[in-house]
Amino acid sequence: MTRSTWRDHDWQLIHEGPRPPLQHMALDAVLCDEVGAGRRPPTLRFWEWSAGAVVIGRFQSVRNEVDPEGARRHGIELVRRVSGGGAMFVEPGNTITYSIYAPLSLVEGMSFQESYAFLDQWTLEALESVGIKAWYQPLNDITSASGKIGGAAQARRGRAVLHHVTMAYDIDADKMVQVLRIGREKLSDKGTASAKKRVDPLLTQTGMPREQIIARMIEVFKARHGLTAGAIAADELAQADREARERFGTEAWLYQVP
Repeated sequence: MTRSTWRDHDWQLIHEGPRPPLQHMALDAVLCDEVGAGRRPPTLRFWEWSAGAVVIGRFQSVRNEVDPEGARRHGIELVRRVSGGGAMFVEPGNTITYSIYAPLSLVEGMSFQESYAFLDQWTLEALESVGIKAWYQPLNDITSASGKIGGAAQARRGRAVLHHVTMAYDIDADKMVQVLRIGREKLSDKGTASAKKRVDPLLTQTGMPREQIIARMIEVFKARHGLTAGAIAADELAQADREARERFGTEAWLYQVP
């Protein structure tokens, strides 16, 4: 297979209203598979969340990552995604989350590390345009001099690659360390103040509304790679809802210990 370029593809944008965390998990798998099968053009999708969630990576265990009592107390839903990487704590309006669903040819011959840097390049350019000097920190972080901004995760499924990024726009660090075990262990000797230092949200770095940053990201992607407006098709949504019920919403999926 010959490696393709961004401009070899007709990119479609999906940016719709808030959806439940479980539906997002299923949509990630379905849209990636549709691109791999050639039934959907390569797609950039920005997520909007209808509820708070902890999203654990494909190869993590709930027991290691999440304090179930803290999650229950704060009404935080637990879900597992198909891509690797670490646990994410998200609340509506507090993150900028997006997925790229691309033909595998776009990253043909690249290692995971090379493909992370390659697929995040437009994001770094967008951040620079709003005054943030950010860089890719192997293996899967986007960071700045002020602290970590976000993390990426990836899955290669058949003939497609799913590249998923979550960046902190704002953060409730007190709540985060009550819900995520890993955050508490890393910060136990330094307390919540350290959580705010380790993750430096886009709001404090830019002062800009979240919508404005997303709009800028879309502008940069469109200028670099081309982009037209699109939507999730009815059959894609129906398939995602089936998979949410039969797979992503099951205890067997959530509580597996890979």
